[in-house]
Amino acid sequence: MGSGAAGGAGFAGGAGGAGGQGGSSGAGGTNGSGGQGGTGGTGGQGGTGGSGTNANGGDGGTGGNGGAAGAGGAAGTGGAGGVAGSFGDSGTGGKGGTGGAGGQGATSESTGVGETGFTGGQGGTGGQGGTSGTGGTNGNGGQGGTGGTGGNGGNGGAAAASDGGDGGQGGTGGAAGAGGAAGTGGTGGVAGSFGDGGTGGKGGTGGKGGTGASAAAGSGADGGTGFAGGAGGQGGQGGASGTGGTNGSGGQGGTGGTGGQGGTGGSGISADGGDGGTGGTGGAAGAGGAAGTGGTGGVAGSFGTGGTGGKGGTGGDGGQGTSGEGPDVGGTGFTGGQGGTGGQGGNSGAGGTNGSGGQGGTGGTGGQGGTGGSGTKADGGDGGTGGDGGAAGAGGAAGTGGTGGTTGNAGTGGDGGTGGTGGHGSTGSSGAVGTTGGTGFAGGTGGQGGQGGSAAAGGTNGNGGQGGTGGDGGQGGAGGNADSTNTGGHGGLGGNGGAGGAGGISGTGAGAAGDGGGGGQGGTGGTGGNGGVGFGLNTGGDGGTGGSGGIGGTGGTAAAGGVNGSGGTGGSGGMGGGGGATNVAGTAGGNGGDGGAGGDAGSGAGAAGNGGTGGAGGNGATGSLAGAGTGQDDTLQGGSGGNGGAGGTGGSAPTGGVNGDGGRGGNGGDGGPGSNPINGVATGGTGGTGGAGGTGGHSGTGAGTVGVGGDGGLGGNGGVGGTGAPNSSGQGATGGKGGTGGVGGEGGDSTAGGTGGTGGQGGTGGTGGQGGTGSSSQPGNTGDDGDIGNAGTGPSGSTGGTGGTGGSGGAGGTGSA
Repeated sequence: MGSGAAGGAGFAGGAGGAGGQGGSSGAGGTNGSGGQGGTGGTGGQGGTGGSGTNANGGDGGTGGNGGAAGAGGAAGTGGAGGVAGSFGDSGTGGKGGTGGAGGQGATSESTGVGETGFTGGQGGTGGQGGTSGTGGTNGNGGQGGTGGTGGNGGNGGAAAASDGGDGGQGGTGGAAGAGGAAGTGGTGGVAGSFGDGGTGGKGGTGGKGGTGASAAAGSGADGGTGFAGGAGGQGGQGGASGTGGTNGSGGQGGTGGTGGQGGTGGSGISADGGDGGTGGTGGAAGAGGAAGTGGTGGVAGSFGTGGTGGKGGTGGDGGQGTSGEGPDVGGTGFTGGQGGTGGQGGNSGAGGTNGSGGQGGTGGTGGQGGTGGSGTKADGGDGGTGGDGGAAGAGGAAGTGGTGGTTGNAGTGGDGGTGGTGGHGSTGSSGAVGTTGGTGFAGGTGGQGGQGGSAAAGGTNGNGGQGGTGGDGGQGGAGGNADSTNTGGHGGLGGNGGAGGAGGISGTGAGAAGDGGGGGQGGTGGTGGNGGVGFGLNTGGDGGTGGSGGIGGTGGTAAAGGVNGSGGTGGSGGMGGGGGATNVAGTAGGNGGDGGAGGDAGSGAGAAGNGGTGGAGGNGATGSLAGAGTGQDDTLQGGSGGNGGAGGTGGSAPTGGVNGDGGRGGNGGDGGPGSNPINGVATGGTGGTGGAGGTGGHSGTGAGTVGVGGDGGLGGNGGVGGTGAPNSSGQGATGGKGGTGGVGGEGGDSTAGGTGGTGGQGGTGGTGGQGGTGSSSQPGNTGDDGDIGNAGTGPSGSTGGTGGTGGSGGAGGTGSA
């Protein structure tokens, strides 16, 4: 054991025997090698290196080499290196005999370097690198012999807390021998109070890179970087930083290997509100391998900002931004690699702003916007605003806008991300109490606009987004139901060729309900959106205007007591939308859009509503039925039929109602029959007057006095006057006057006991109309005279009506029979 003396070599074993073990050296000396095994015997173990003396920091001795194997026998293991003195380097492990494992490099003390593990003999495993002392560098793993496994790199030593030294670097993993596996890189050492974590060792060919060590809790220290993987190996994971530090990035994957995960950001310290660290970048994928995910940003201190998520490797997802604390901002989600999803934005603390979602890589989805933090109850702070959804990569979908925070005055919902080409715009998020819902974003080319977000109690709903070219407009947001005053959002404008979005439904509640939103305008050739449904006493939304060539939207239906929305106007060449129908007594049907039919009125116990007026060219709607009376009351009168639009037919009234007039060129509506009340005799309704050139409507029938037939409309130039309507038991109506150059209308025929109507006067240059025919059921009735026309012939015992007077230059009419 004298200082520096070498240990003796072990002798060779005899045939079949083991070689002798090499002697151990004295302090600082070299160990003897193990003897060679005899034929069939095992090689002797190398001697252990002596320890370095503490007095002078001597190095530990080198371990002896393992003895070679005899024929058919195993090789001896190399001896372990000796332990160093207080400041010396530890000894190197001995070389393994052929086929034997290399010896392990000994651990050094203090700042000494850990020695390298020796190479394994043929077919043997390389020795593991020794661990360094505090702050030292670890030894590398030994190389595997042919067919053997490379040794693992040694772990980095911890830095001393007293001097804040950096943690040691992990040793490199040993390379694989031919046909063998590579060793893993060693882990970087842990830093002292303020030092940086050690970097992970490089993986041997085919081996995984070592993990970067985490920095200690000291402020600002960086985490070690994960080393690159060997060919086919995975990159090491980046180490987590200490408080406020930057995380190590994940190592790059070797060819065919997966990139390492980025390290997690360190937390900000509460004392100074430090920001959380940024997440490490995910390692890039090796050829054919997957990319690592970006690391998560660190959590902020009491008032710091959340860390930003690391960037995803090619094809990998971006890291998630972390939540902020207090009123601070959540970290932004990083952009996804090509084909990867953008990271989700971090949530803010109370009252803060949320991080936005990361943008999707080409072909990837945009990240989700973060959720708004809640407002503090103590001061009624506003909730955070939801982060915007990430934009879609080409062909990918956009992220959804984040939800506004709750409590206090709530935050506004974030806007949805813009749709990529062909992608849909995302939905605007819902606002919390009292706030506006986010607007749905525009759709990309061919994409649909996003739906507007719904407001909560008292808020305004977001409008639907505009459709992209060829896409439909988004639906307006529905009113929040907690408060009755909300208005439904308007439907989005349709893209060219797309339909306008439907208006949102209004909110319900104990108070007056909100109005339905208006339907969106249709794009070129598209249909206008339908108006939203109103609640309570409110108005249904108007239908949107149809695009060029498109149909106008239908007006929204009102709830009890409300007003129905009008139908939308048809686009150029398009049909107008129908008016909204009511479902309540006394409510009028909505007016038809130009070219559209009026909506039907509601029915009920009260006075019925009138039918809506037909749009230009549209038919008037039918009036609603009168509600049944109670007790001895008379049955209420039915509502009037709507007037026909230009060229439209007037609507028919129900029992007791008044028929609508025909539109210009349209026919008058028929009178409703008289009702059969409990007390009293109702009169039949009067037929509507024909529009210019139109026929007067037939009067109604009933138990009491019947209505008078409507007069025929004025004939147009050269047109025939309308025929007076026949009557029940009453006098037939007078035929209308012919227009210039036209024939006067024929007088209406009477029924039993009635008098035929007088023929109409011919227009200038026209022929007078024929007198009406007297009833043959009751002889003795006289047909009305025609206006100085041909006398009519009466039936048996009756006088025919007088023919009408010819107009200037015209022939007189023939009197009726």
